[in-house]
Amino acid sequence: MKYCGIDLHPNNAVVAVIDDQDRVLYCKRLTNDLQLIMAALEPHRDELQGVVVEATFYGRPRIMHAFPLREAERAAWVPV
Repeated sequence: MKYCGIDLHPNNAVVAVIDDQDRVLYCKRLTNDLQLIMAALEPHRDELQGVVVEATFYGRPRIMHAFPLREAERAAWVPV
C-alpha cells in the first residue's frame, strides 16, 4: 500500500508518496499544474490508498478546482 501527501502552496506543491513501512518512494516540489502532479503520481496510482492535501491559505486551493469532486466530498470540504 502507498499513501500520498501534498503540501500545497500558492504556486507550488511538495508531493510525497510513502509506503506502509514509512519509506519515502517519491518526494518532489512541483509547480501547481494538475497534469504535472497527476503524471508524477501515475506510477503509484494502482497502489495509492489515499491522497491528503494540506493547505494553509483560505478557501479551496486553485489547483483543487481541477479535481472533479463527488457531492459527499464537496460537503466535507471545510476551508481552514
